[in-house]
Amino acid sequence: MLRYIFKRLIILIPVMFGVALLIFTILFFTPGDPADLMLGNMASEEQKTAWRDDHGLNDSYFAQFGTFIFNLVTKGDWGISLQTGISVTDAIMKRLPATFLLAVTTTAVAAVVGILLGVVAAKYHNTWIDMIVRVFGMAGISMPVFWFGLLLIILFAVQLRWLPVSGWNGPRYWILPSVALGLGSASVILRVTRSSILDCIRQDYVRTARAKGQTEHMIMRHHILRNALIPIITVVGGCFGAALGGAMILEQVFSINGLGRLMVNAISMRDYPLVRAAVLVLALGFSLVYLIIDLLYAYVDPRIRFEFSAKGG
Repeated sequence: MLRYIFKRLIILIPVMFGVALLIFTILFFTPGDPADLMLGNMASEEQKTAWRDDHGLNDSYFAQFGTFIFNLVTKGDWGISLQTGISVTDAIMKRLPATFLLAVTTTAVAAVVGILLGVVAAKYHNTWIDMIVRVFGMAGISMPVFWFGLLLIILFAVQLRWLPVSGWNGPRYWILPSVALGLGSASVILRVTRSSILDCIRQDYVRTARAKGQTEHMIMRHHILRNALIPIITVVGGCFGAALGGAMILEQVFSINGLGRLMVNAISMRDYPLVRAAVLVLALGFSLVYLIIDLLYAYVDPRIRFEFSAKGG
């Protein structure tokens, strides 16, 4: 197992290098001059040229990329924000906890709602209950997150005044953003859970358990749900990664000072060092999430654990 984790961490190096190369190239060839946005139209061309020289923006593509990678690898330096002049590392670390917490609460909402409704839909397959749950799933997938978030604000914050409109200052502030982003992901988990459980229900070991007289609750818990967990774990992990990216939109709607909102502002201002760092952090988060998912496979399924042991992992 440790050898497998080490191999996956080694593979992260070329992956992160590829992401860094891709985002750097896209930003380098993106139209627009950061000097125009930072200094304004009243600045002279000499002032803009001097500003670009100070920030290394007049260097060639390869010189800029080489400097970026060298500083990142040798010093752990992400650079300085073009907009604020502060360290990119400080800006990222200040905003990252809010985005990470939003992703955690969103995934919790999505997993609980999606798995429960998926189990119910599979248990009452082809009944009116199953039909209602499937309609909910289709509605959740089809509904834009920002629009659903605005509806929740209008209903629960403006009209009923049960919850705050915006911000991220405590548990009461977490509810609306988590529900707005989580119910869409719950629809995906619901469909996967339903399909996976229906596939397991038809297996011979389930019929054997029923023939032995085990209760339906025991069969669902110990025989069906445990064997259906692999695809469920995959989609739940994917929802966590999607929540990290989807926070870009929702943080604007709910005025949350997280990494997504920081990225949107940085993109609009052509703050290249900040955008590069934020994308790399999100890419690293995605990669680590899927590493954890693979480890959970081994925890849930003894066959995968045996495969790791047989390979000397």
